[in-house]
Amino acid sequence: MGQLVASAKNIKQEELKARYSKLFAEALTYISTPKKNTDVLLHMMGFLKQMLTKEEKMDILSVIEDYRKEILPLVVPVTLIYHQVKKYKIKYLLDQVYLNPHPKELMLRNHV
Repeated sequence: MGQLVASAKNIKQEELKARYSKLFAEALTYISTPKKNTDVLLHMMGFLKQMLTKEEKMDILSVIEDYRKEILPLVVPVTLIYHQVKKYKIKYLLDQVYLNPHPKELMLRNHV
């Protein structure tokens, strides 16, 4: 969808709307699973690997593994990673909706 939006000025509005609607509908069919979320979390860890101490890496990886085993909710590893991303000001990750998808007051990820 990002590429489509980036090239929006080169596409007729009706075509853009149709293509975007189709991609959006496809995105809504995506089912989140602990395995898929674990992959995302590990990918984010790749951005932090040069900055974290060995102990910090082990702590976060342990929490990710506990999430994968469904011992902990998703909010736990996401919060740990978000803290480090914020600390080291990793703009690419700070801009990701994945780390802040909705107002925290809704607590929507507490049971995922």
